[in-house]
Amino acid sequence: MTTTRLAMPTLAQEYLRGEGAWMEAARVASANLLMVLCAWIAMPLPGTPVPLTGQTFGVLLVGALFGATCGWQAMMLYLLEGAAGLPVFQPFGAQGAAHFSGPTTGYLLAFPAAAALTGWLVARGKRHTVNLLGALLAGEGIIFTSGCVWLAFLLHLGWRGTLLAGLTPFVLGEIIKMAAVMAAVGGLELGRRSSR
Repeated sequence: MTTTRLAMPTLAQEYLRGEGAWMEAARVASANLLMVLCAWIAMPLPGTPVPLTGQTFGVLLVGALFGATCGWQAMMLYLLEGAAGLPVFQPFGAQGAAHFSGPTTGYLLAFPAAAALTGWLVARGKRHTVNLLGALLAGEGIIFTSGCVWLAFLLHLGWRGTLLAGLTPFVLGEIIKMAAVMAAVGGLELGRRSSR
């Protein structure tokens, strides 16, 4: 006799209850809107062509709240909207499809995989703090590895220059963003438990 482990519902499924294609579409649209709003929190940083944005916060939060499948779909939708010229990306630099030839391309292209991996890992660990932190670090790893590889290819900075331009200026901000994601997920989890 075999037993099948049922997948734990995501927090988005707990709060946006319902099944079917329309409800799934509503969750993807909600995740996508969250991502767009986070992207517009942006400021340029001296010494790097990559601005500081809320995008990585959005990717990690979407993955943690909405899960792997919805996170992947929302990030793919986000990239398609940006490529079509909709004003969804951070406001600095080229817009539309031209954005995919600039210094942030590597980061952008990693968003679907980062959201999916974060969501998958969160679901496997039942949203425990240590597991959530590991999931967020894994998502960050995908984003910054892809971003730095692209910068090294595009700007020919060498690895030291690439890390100084594509990773080092963002470390403190990413720690703060991960703490904010953990606080948001923890608060929603606490609210879910207390409403039962």
